[in-house]
Amino acid sequence: MTQSRRNLSASALLLALACWAAQAQQPAQAPVPAPPPAAGAPAGPATAAQPGTVAPGTPGGAGAAGANGTTITIVMPDGSTRAQIVLAVPPPANLAALQGTAGNAARTLDQTLRRDLDKSGIFRLQEADELAVLTLTGDLAHDADQYRSLGAEMLLANEIKQDGDRLVIEGRLIDLASRQPIVGKRYRGTFDLARRIAHTFADEIILYLTGKRGVALTSIAFSSDRDGEKEIYLMDYDGYDQRRITGHRSISMSPAWSPTGDVLSYVSFFGGEGPAIYLADILSGRKSPVVTSGSLNTSPTFSPDGRRLAFARGLGANIEIFTCRRDGSELRQLTSSPGIDTNPAWSPNGNEIAFTSSRSGSPQIYVVDAEGTNLRRVTFDGDYNDGAAWSPDGTRIAYSTRAQQNRFDLSLVDLVTLATQRLTDGGGSNESPAFSPDGRRIAFSSTRAGGVQIFVMEARFGAPAEQLTFAGANRAPDWSGYLP
Repeated sequence: MTQSRRNLSASALLLALACWAAQAQQPAQAPVPAPPPAAGAPAGPATAAQPGTVAPGTPGGAGAAGANGTTITIVMPDGSTRAQIVLAVPPPANLAALQGTAGNAARTLDQTLRRDLDKSGIFRLQEADELAVLTLTGDLAHDADQYRSLGAEMLLANEIKQDGDRLVIEGRLIDLASRQPIVGKRYRGTFDLARRIAHTFADEIILYLTGKRGVALTSIAFSSDRDGEKEIYLMDYDGYDQRRITGHRSISMSPAWSPTGDVLSYVSFFGGEGPAIYLADILSGRKSPVVTSGSLNTSPTFSPDGRRLAFARGLGANIEIFTCRRDGSELRQLTSSPGIDTNPAWSPNGNEIAFTSSRSGSPQIYVVDAEGTNLRRVTFDGDYNDGAAWSPDGTRIAYSTRAQQNRFDLSLVDLVTLATQRLTDGGGSNESPAFSPDGRRIAFSSTRAGGVQIFVMEARFGAPAEQLTFAGANRAPDWSGYLP
């Protein structure tokens, strides 16, 4: 999450820090029972993937081919598996009739919805070019068989209309075998809400089919120097709408979301007395200090109830893990060792904190109870492991492991078996992992494109990575939870 993860000796860390100093939505509804799989949909035993997620298919097994040629299998909430759903997505009715600002907003809504569904991994989309060979009449009784002749199992039938200065979308997800709608929604909002409407509808569809919320309405915080100084930025989960939320004209870094998504904790030098911890209120823009005393306070992380923070704090030449209340009171030392302890990450259930420590002679990931007891080491492969990020179910930790002198890769450790799995292998240095709230994807920083940029990939080895940032150097992504 911070550049300090490269150097865990006290002198190197302090030197690095000194160098830095120089330079109309509908509310979500409860999930309803998913429809029965379409005819011919394969089912099988549960795989190692988490329910409601997408796993790579086994050779020769059932599954639809993904964009990179791999076989994709969906693991349903009941543990059964099935192939990607083939979804016919013709252009929305009335789209061509909308002009000007309304037309642009309608096209943004349509394109965003398609991208969201495609990124979910649940669907293989059949769009206009592929559907052009069909003879469609607008009568579902006739058209259903036309769509099914191309292998489609479901149809997304949308109509977008203008109502004054607002868009109205009426959308239906239809099971083509039964010709029955299984999801139906109507949204109305101003033109500037086109992307949010699309994200909301996409997440509703994914919730219905998998029993788990989609992540289209989530955000990623990160630090960037694109405007000359290192500041904190936000972007939508897909890289859109990148905007700055701090303007200290100093070094600000290590953003960490509160569980409710209304506040970010972060580190900044703008007070002039070394790195201190602050809170940024997302809506009001108000910034407030949390811990400013001492020579070094860095890498904050919220407890899952949002009431406390864990962070690394300098004690002379040493660095230890501390906790405090959200307002900075009740400061409490959690660790005590001759090594450097830094980069804490609070577990999803709030009972444990993972952190990096050099107490064994090299940086490794440790886990300790939130009260400071029952310390255990969880990484043993490699001589430099850092930057723990918990999976949302609390069963795994992603981290950076040194592959070569100046290059890192991402790995996963199973907290029960302590078995490790490499997620990246080459392609620049890959660091600072952060899970999406559904546990399916990981955001991380990488030099694979030259400079340091933010990428997202599925949490499996060999998955392709999508670059989200391009301007400046961008680091330390932190993925929000499900926002209200």
